[in-house]
Amino acid sequence: MIGRLKGQVLSKQAPDLLLDVQGVGYELLVPLNTFFDIPDVGQVVTLHTHFVVREDAQQLYGFAQIEERTLFRQLIKVNGVGPKMALAILSGMSVAEFARCVQKDEVATLVKIPGVGKKTAERLLIEMRDKITQIVGDISVDTSKPVAEDISLEAESALIALGYRPQDAAKMVNRVAGDHITNAEQLIRAALKSMV
Repeated sequence: MIGRLKGQVLSKQAPDLLLDVQGVGYELLVPLNTFFDIPDVGQVVTLHTHFVVREDAQQLYGFAQIEERTLFRQLIKVNGVGPKMALAILSGMSVAEFARCVQKDEVATLVKIPGVGKKTAERLLIEMRDKITQIVGDISVDTSKPVAEDISLEAESALIALGYRPQDAAKMVNRVAGDHITNAEQLIRAALKSMV
């Protein structure tokens, strides 16, 4: 129904995004990888979208890369995987990293993502094996390391929004503390990468 949106960023608070498209404000949920690619408030962005309609809600999901949306659509077809879990998977790893998990049968890596149990991880590996080669993207992940207190707090808030418990989010952020990280985006990526 709605496949793509181009508009001005009105507000962004992971994983929520408000986009002004010619006077209409669209609320979207985006994975963290997309959230990091979104420019600052006031800037224009183009997102590939997927519209989910359920009895109790209508939700629009946005993705910076077409491969992310393609993988999201494949993930929600897997029994036991809904949009929330698919978003968590795409926030916890890139499309390329997910592809590597599937190709190497890495159940342990998938179960580290909030909400993904062992049975679901095994089901994902089985059902995605044939489909993953069609959607593998070449996305690099920044593995650098933190600095200021406000960056740490922002990173912890984003991790909590993804479903991690506050104490776990704090531990993840502290674990990857170092001198090379200059912003919250790098810190969150490093924290998520440390769980993989």
